Amino acid sequence: MSSTTAQQSTLRLVWCTGFAATTPSQNALATLHWLRLPERVDFKVAVMSFRVLHGLAPSYLDQLVRVADLPSRHRLRSSTSQLLHVPAYRLTTVGRRSFPVAASVIWNSLPPAAQSSATLSVFFCQHLKTHLFRKSFPDMLL
Repeated sequence: MSSTTAQQSTLRLVWCTGFAATTPSQNALATLHWLRLPERVDFKVAVMSFRVLHGLAPSYLDQLVRVADLPSRHRLRSSTSQLLHVPAYRLTTVGRRSFPVAASVIWNSLPPAAQSSATLSVFFCQHLKTHLFRKSFPDMLL
């Protein structure tokens, strides 16, 4: 059973208790404030990236993710940002799904307000979930 099938089965269970059988699954996900599966994966990777950057993750992950410090003669805005270095990879199918690459790409795609959050609760509650929900359901008003 795939993850998408499991999510749809869970939705059917919830529908039996409160939603009409004709409600499309995307509307039910939005009503329940659930993220679609790709955004749920992005959420998990982004939270782990936050933990790595703030020293809350296991030490072996610290070695995999690096902040993109670009030495130069000029003071750039990017030199004080929290952008991560995206390592090079050879296999497009497997390489971009590895933690160092996926964490860097997802983290760099977050808005600056989310990247500069000081605590996990602020990062999670105020920025990350809202950003991913808007990405999941762009036509919904929040």
